[in-house]
Amino acid sequence: MKIVIPGGTGQVGAILERAFTAQGHRVVILTRRPRRPQDVAWDGVTLGDWAREIDGSDIVVNLAGRSVSCRYTADHLRAMMDSRVDSARVVGEAIAAAADPPRVWLQMSTATVYAHRFDAANDEADGVIGGHESGVPDYWEYSVRIARNWERAQAEADTPGTRKVALRAAMVMSPDRGGVFDVLSRMARLGLGGPVAGGRQYVSWIHDRDFVRAVEFLVDHEELTGPVNLAAPAPLPQRAFMRALRTSWRMPLGLPATRWMAEVGAFVLRSDTELLLKSRRVVPGRLLDAGFQFTYETWPAAADDLVGRARVRRGRGR
Repeated sequence: MKIVIPGGTGQVGAILERAFTAQGHRVVILTRRPRRPQDVAWDGVTLGDWAREIDGSDIVVNLAGRSVSCRYTADHLRAMMDSRVDSARVVGEAIAAAADPPRVWLQMSTATVYAHRFDAANDEADGVIGGHESGVPDYWEYSVRIARNWERAQAEADTPGTRKVALRAAMVMSPDRGGVFDVLSRMARLGLGGPVAGGRQYVSWIHDRDFVRAVEFLVDHEELTGPVNLAAPAPLPQRAFMRALRTSWRMPLGLPATRWMAEVGAFVLRSDTELLLKSRRVVPGRLLDAGFQFTYETWPAAADDLVGRARVRRGRGR
């Protein structure tokens, strides 16, 4: 098959490209900075010669969007919004104009669309969309608005010959350097991976190999359209999440951090505390109902596998 991945130069794109290439598929990456033979230039805003790659392709997986690993200033939030909505819109235009459109368009979205809550898990049927919670920073609503507009751009695209799925993905955990697991592991190994602001907030996650398997499952299951949660079925509080990660790294110490300490740390890392403090309790209702079986359902088992692979990558063995 020919698979086109707009915005595929980040961690998630690399995970999918490796998996699809290993299976013998032809993978084309749309990027603003093409460097390799499989890279094709695009700007993520306007139709261009890159659209020829979509015409005749089998699958499009649009991952394009400015990284959320930044300070949530007004300019950065606007860049997050524009890059996601514009790329989804123009991918839809390319599919609509194709003589031979792809059979499925998987559009990246985010589990952040759901409300900050502790009382119950969010699935696609009964989950509460965020934006109106009390006691949280006002700008968290903007993150939800980004997610909703992102999905709306796909839903409104006139592509009757192409099935559309929005991937409401939790954090994808992979041993690749620079990814979220790498950052959290560094904190754990330094003894800094304790509870943040009490650690009650839920962490939703998905193992990288289950993420790839879920994408393949969605490609094969033609009955699935619209939003689908890509998250392991057992989210857990942040304090338990980091305790399990420390255990996998054999680090007994995990210093706690208050909210103001998290603010300082996020400032130093040029990130934002929403990524640490928002309770994302998301479960994969539609995947489970359709018969998908996770290899890594629980975080301790997933952490053990990821840590083992990270050690191998670093040449230290298991």
